[in-house]
Amino acid sequence: MGDSAAKTFDVIIIGGGAAGLFCAIAAGRRGRRVLVIEHNAEVGRKIVISGGGRCNFTNLNTTAENFVSSNPHFARSALARYTPADFVELVKRHRIEYYEKKLGQLFCRGRSHEIVEMLLAECRTSRVEILTDTSVERIEKGKSFAVHTSRGTFESEALVIATGGPSFPKIGATGFGYGVARQFGLAIEETRPSLVPLVFSGANEFRGLAGISIDAEVTAGSHSFRENILFTHRGLSGPAILQASNYWQPGGEVEFDLLPARDISKAINENRRSRQRLDNFLKGFLPERFVEIFAAGRLPQKPLNELSNHDIEMIEAELHRWRRAFTETEGWDKAEVTLGGVSTRELSSQTMEAKKVPGLYFIGEVVDVTGWLGGYNFQWAWASGHAAGTAV
Repeated sequence: MGDSAAKTFDVIIIGGGAAGLFCAIAAGRRGRRVLVIEHNAEVGRKIVISGGGRCNFTNLNTTAENFVSSNPHFARSALARYTPADFVELVKRHRIEYYEKKLGQLFCRGRSHEIVEMLLAECRTSRVEILTDTSVERIEKGKSFAVHTSRGTFESEALVIATGGPSFPKIGATGFGYGVARQFGLAIEETRPSLVPLVFSGANEFRGLAGISIDAEVTAGSHSFRENILFTHRGLSGPAILQASNYWQPGGEVEFDLLPARDISKAINENRRSRQRLDNFLKGFLPERFVEIFAAGRLPQKPLNELSNHDIEMIEAELHRWRRAFTETEGWDKAEVTLGGVSTRELSSQTMEAKKVPGLYFIGEVVDVTGWLGGYNFQWAWASGHAAGTAV
């Protein structure tokens, strides 16, 4: 400390992603002198690649129930004080065209860069200073925080950690924020990749189905999601699987209803006199290649008129309650978010400030709050950033 050359700010934010930039805007609007430090060459890398380049920037249906955390109530306060409608109002003010894709998911009609440009415009209006291509070497705390970087030392009364988690390392994601939390004696909930494809346990007899997609209802724990599943060379992906990965436990099974819109027993009984073979009958409901591989050794190879009641019960169980175990996920490289993070027990739900360390804040993905697929994690970034930005 005491570096006479250190430049002083009211607030330093480490991490120029969605949460960090939004926190900077909220603080800057209050007249606070704000510095954002980003180690990438440009801010908002994850925003740019999200939603297939169109940025699923919020979800109209956001509630605390759409998040996973060791304390499921923690997110309520921030989410209630900065809502999807609030962010939509900002998007409209910047004349960014958007549309609702499905299930409350809002996307840019143009490129996701528009959201980054909007945030940067708001930062300029709020006189926020941004340093990119700048790595943080160490942090010290005396009366204030001293952040030693590759571009010199900066001091501030408040320090906000908005560095995200290690998911998607190709865009520079790291576990930096957890190191800061540990430095100041804060607990970390165990982290693992999430919103991520799952890998089958044992031999993958479905390898030949890679690329095949099926509308299914997927259940992991007590949560069910109805969207597509996609077969891969190692296991399963697709929106329903990514959602289920938030609730799946390593080594655990996931249950699938492969015909969620049909009662297969009823359909068979209505055609009980038919001499059509079961596999050919099922090709009217499911992809042909899937039926050929799935039915082999699993379903009776008989005409419908020869199926017994026991056969039909077995067919119903396999198609409506198929269970499969997974050993692992596809890992950090394929994960959209991180489960776990800085324990919510350590933070104020009102301000995101560390209870043990006055002036130190954690926001966004680095915190043990993980949203579902579909814009929820961005809404947590805006809401937690806003909570801290109005407090620092």
